[in-house]
Amino acid sequence: MKLGTFSIWHWFIVVIILSPIFIGILLLRLQKRIRVVHSSSGVGKNGYMVYSWTYLIGGWFVPVFRGELVIGLIHLVVTLVSFDLSQIVFPFVYNRQYMNRMLTSGRVLDSIDSNYEMAKGKLNIIN
Repeated sequence: MKLGTFSIWHWFIVVIILSPIFIGILLLRLQKRIRVVHSSSGVGKNGYMVYSWTYLIGGWFVPVFRGELVIGLIHLVVTLVSFDLSQIVFPFVYNRQYMNRMLTSGRVLDSIDSNYEMAKGKLNIIN
């Protein structure tokens, strides 16, 4: 094979590797910021729904930097076992998982937030 020539399989691999970026650009308009408030202290924090750009770029470091060491280690193990293929899927699911963990650890959705109803629907909250 000559240097600089790409077969169809090379292009297929390039498209697969870059597909999270292309899909993320399409989903960027759908990403919504959602405010959550700690129920006892009232301290607010922002969460996001749909696609996680930070996870696409930072991978399993994102949960570690957010203080979720065990979750970060689990993501590292899954990344190693899947030979990094999980990095294609995790940006799509990480924000929802993170929001669910925040809501089960004493935080509630801020009812003043403009995305309150959308967040309730996406997170299957019945109230």
